[in-house]
Amino acid sequence: MSDYQHVLAEREGAILWITINRPASLNALNPLAHREVSTALDTFAAEPGLRVAVLTGAGDRAFCVGSDLKSRAERNADDHPATGFAGISHRFDLMKPVIAAVNGLALGGGTEIVAACDMAIAAAHAEFALPEPRVGLAALGGGGLQRLARTMPLKHAMDLVLTARRVGAAEAKAMGLINEVVPSAELRTRVRQVAEQIIAGAPLAIEASKQVMLQSLEMGSLQDALRASYPAAQRMLVSEDAKEGQRAFVEKRQPRWQGR
Repeated sequence: MSDYQHVLAEREGAILWITINRPASLNALNPLAHREVSTALDTFAAEPGLRVAVLTGAGDRAFCVGSDLKSRAERNADDHPATGFAGISHRFDLMKPVIAAVNGLALGGGTEIVAACDMAIAAAHAEFALPEPRVGLAALGGGGLQRLARTMPLKHAMDLVLTARRVGAAEAKAMGLINEVVPSAELRTRVRQVAEQIIAGAPLAIEASKQVMLQSLEMGSLQDALRASYPAAQRMLVSEDAKEGQRAFVEKRQPRWQGR
């Protein structure tokens, strides 16, 4: 795919594997790396044949340890694209699923990337932390404070945020930060299996499901959420794939999705 300096983008069927490729810096992100991940996600969003994106890091030591503090210190400020940390934290219009394959340390912004993904599967040796308070900062750049308060039990989120301690993969799963823990050697295989389970569903149905779940969280009550209109769901209901899925069920065969 496109020629990147700090990112590897590999297409595998309907899956786009996006790898932060700065292993010597434990996959810390500098301004160019942020923009390259964002561009790879733009490609994913725009290509109908791509159904699931996977974000991971190069090597087996680190997923991402957040911002490259050497680069940040030069500006005393973050330098992210409009789509946010790693091009995902402030990307609110992507209705295709993104999975984090956490292959090692996920510190600071690395944990914020995990929080911004729809699902996360971690190698058993992975560790997570939001250590920003220990360098005089808070997890604001990637929306970690706001997102974790909405997606984890609040006391678990407070524990992670206020203590700045590292937690292992098993504890991260128990907290609700990640979905699953697997042996390191099985990480890519397991992530691929999960991605293929998603791909077995109709494209518009997957996109509608994500849209409804996320947008309903913004509404004041369950009653409001149930009565709301969701554009992706309306599109799904009148799609050719909705008809095809029912025909395939009746005819006892696999559906042939067209994404329309």
